[in-house]
Amino acid sequence: MRELIIVEGLPCSGKSSAARYIADKFDMKCFDEDSGKHPADYEFHAFVQASELDKFSHSERNRIVKKSERKYGGVVVPLAEFQGELFNRLLQYKIYDFLPWETEKTVMLGKWREFAENKKPDEGYVFNCVLLQNPMCETMMRFDLPLTESEEYISEICGIIKDMNPLVVYLENNDIGDSVNMAVDERGNDWLDAVIDYHCGGAYGKSKQLSGFDGYISALEERQRRELEILSRVNIDKVVLVDPQRDWKTAYRVLDKRLSEMM
Repeated sequence: MRELIIVEGLPCSGKSSAARYIADKFDMKCFDEDSGKHPADYEFHAFVQASELDKFSHSERNRIVKKSERKYGGVVVPLAEFQGELFNRLLQYKIYDFLPWETEKTVMLGKWREFAENKKPDEGYVFNCVLLQNPMCETMMRFDLPLTESEEYISEICGIIKDMNPLVVYLENNDIGDSVNMAVDERGNDWLDAVIDYHCGGAYGKSKQLSGFDGYISALEERQRRELEILSRVNIDKVVLVDPQRDWKTAYRVLDKRLSEMM
């Protein structure tokens, strides 16, 4: 039995729609990006190491610890529970944005282990983007680590979840620029400016001197190339749909057939 299906692909490739389709078809729980309390991901949380808590006042430490989980040698802080100056200070420890890589890696692998250990055997999950996109945005885009380190990290996650008989559904997109332009009509120019800043302003973008829309697309093209290369080698079952956005009806028929064979 497949207890976990993970939908992956670049931004604007249709991951959210495909994840919901699969979840409905197989009566599984669907967790999209920013969907709330994700069982294998931290959304809008910070991590403060125990030694860093000394930088806060006694009353601030008490407030932080009271609302947080003690783990990984520190506390995982739900940022939505705070406001004002304390919120601004805690924001500097936000997971995915400001932690050193080795610290973040420890925290995220810990979260995956908790999910694998606590998951009920009769439950099935569909996740969006947590196996490839999030790790690649960190290891590649933010830190400019080599492909080998990205693959090692993703392989470690695959090892943690292997008993769930996981399956990756990858939506390969060879019309990246067109897909992003179509998404701008829905998400707006502020979204486009933000993703351009993230991809061109991180360590990878700076190392390649990327800028503007063309730089963003170049970063996505390389990310997809690396993701498919990693996916071809890691120990996990996978289905790759090539350019499903060109004909979703046909793509879903192909997906239905492949999933019926693999479930």
